[in-house]
Amino acid sequence: MRYIIILITMFATVPTFAQSQVKGELIIDGNKRSFLTYVPSTGKPGKMPLVISLHGGFASPKGMFHLADFRPLAEKEKFIVVCPASKHFWHDGADLHGIDDVKFIDHLITYIITTYHADADRVYVTGISNGGFMTTRLACQLHDRIAAIAVVAATLDVGEGYDLTAPMPVLYMHGTKDPVVSYNGGKLFGRSIFSHNETIKKWVALDNCDSKPIVTNIPDAAHDGTSVVKEEYHNPINGLKVVSYTINNGGHTWPGGWQYFPKFIIGKTTHNLNACEAIWEFFKPYSLSAKK
Repeated sequence: MRYIIILITMFATVPTFAQSQVKGELIIDGNKRSFLTYVPSTGKPGKMPLVISLHGGFASPKGMFHLADFRPLAEKEKFIVVCPASKHFWHDGADLHGIDDVKFIDHLITYIITTYHADADRVYVTGISNGGFMTTRLACQLHDRIAAIAVVAATLDVGEGYDLTAPMPVLYMHGTKDPVVSYNGGKLFGRSIFSHNETIKKWVALDNCDSKPIVTNIPDAAHDGTSVVKEEYHNPINGLKVVSYTINNGGHTWPGGWQYFPKFIIGKTTHNLNACEAIWEFFKPYSLSAKK
């Protein structure tokens, strides 16, 4: 999506883990595609899970590592993190302009599995905004390679390529005061998107989860003017879950991340929830074999 020029143009780096980040490149349909890979120090036997983290529009892998810093968790829990780079924005819709990002991520998964011996059974994808929409697109088209997804500040596109056909564990986080991607859906730069609640309902139906969720209210302990409502839908037969986090008064931000633009532009960042920790805890139990 060509939106969110204001979004996450973050170039600051965090040097603590820089020595463990490796820049890689792939050629996809004649286009050079780059990515940053963080590989933790070894310590656990067996193949490591893979988390692919997709930045927002007109952002960068370095910026995504800074905004959604999975590296401390990856070092502790022993999983690989890859932040690929888009061509300015992720081409997640029907009009790809010659850029096939589904193909790119498909090849990237194969590359990481081959190069770093990642666990092909435990590949997860997360993303924010434009990267969040791309995450949902991948869940639709690469469901045979991805064990679970987590989406922040994005929903589900009404258009081509977003047909939900295969059950999958999913998690969505969205701020009610998001000024860029509306929590309530509607039009977005010439495209139509479902609301947060409509997106959750579609996944609940597809995953055949109980319609009544387990609700957890997370108060404003950080005193930042936000609070969180977690709704967890469960399929008792196969263990699939659909998890919704509604960030009351939250903006177009990564929960627990940094306020990359002023509040009057992107809204508030909640510190009553750490998205990286919540997403990894959600991912951990799932594997491709468990979905089958």
